[in-house]
Amino acid sequence: MTLRESAAAKVNLTLEVRGKRPDGYHELQSVVMFASFGDELSFTPAAPAAEPSALRAATEAASDASGVTLHTEGPFAEACAQGGDANLVDVAANAYARHTGRQINGVFILTKRIPVAAGLGGGSADAAAALRLLARAQSDAIAPSQQPNETDLAALIPLAREIGADVPVCLFSRAAMMTGVGERLSHLAPISPLPAVLVNPNLPLSTRDVFRELQAPPLSASEETPAPPKFTGFDDILAYAREHPNHLEAPARRLSPSIDDVLAALENAPGAELTRLSGSGPTCFALFRDANAASAAAEAIRGTNPGWWVRATSLQ
Repeated sequence: MTLRESAAAKVNLTLEVRGKRPDGYHELQSVVMFASFGDELSFTPAAPAAEPSALRAATEAASDASGVTLHTEGPFAEACAQGGDANLVDVAANAYARHTGRQINGVFILTKRIPVAAGLGGGSADAAAALRLLARAQSDAIAPSQQPNETDLAALIPLAREIGADVPVCLFSRAAMMTGVGERLSHLAPISPLPAVLVNPNLPLSTRDVFRELQAPPLSASEETPAPPKFTGFDDILAYAREHPNHLEAPARRLSPSIDDVLAALENAPGAELTRLSGSGPTCFALFRDANAASAAAEAIRGTNPGWWVRATSLQ
């Protein structure tokens, strides 16, 4: 049986850096939402005695520490291999094998649609999808045809933290406030989908470089983490976002001036209510009240900037 999971793109509605911790990591406070599009990951379990040549015929790369192989396809497959996103699927598989003590055998196929090094959490979303697939395939408590429930996903959080800061929130792929380095989650009440446009100038930007450029001050031990917001509609979200910025936007713009052009294009789009950088960039987004306005804006921006990646979507 081949199992499939979506790996939704992550968008940081806000991203505040509260300071640099003694361990070198940055303390964050971020409201995260997920797009209605993303990568796709499938897993076909194989018995340990499966014929190796049959597996090789369907794959391009083999993992180091398990019987898992990985094939990558889609518009960003080549960039994914260069940027390491695909490797996070292998990392997740190996971590799951160590965590459970189970031998894992099978084939992953990753369809890469999220731009790489784009501030959209593509690699983290792929790793989270791999964990969900393996939970379905390997766990005695979860039937392969079922999606893991909240309890099942919560049990994977410690493992997800080992893989990356954004992997825990991507396990659930729903709106949340992230604090700490991303490991502490407060999920938000469901909201109606927010029409949005995502634009990437097709230039990768290193998260590490952006944080280095930020030069955040040391974390104040006396600073308290506020309660997560309670959104009831678009106006609440808009008001909150305007009061809580993305602290990485300024350093990202200094490192990648093309972000200025992307933000200008989104700000000039009819109906755009809020424009902002997502994560460490360079992908930017705009929120709209109307899905038709978002689609029209995406078409217009794509027409005048054929070298950019442009996507109309919705966030929840």
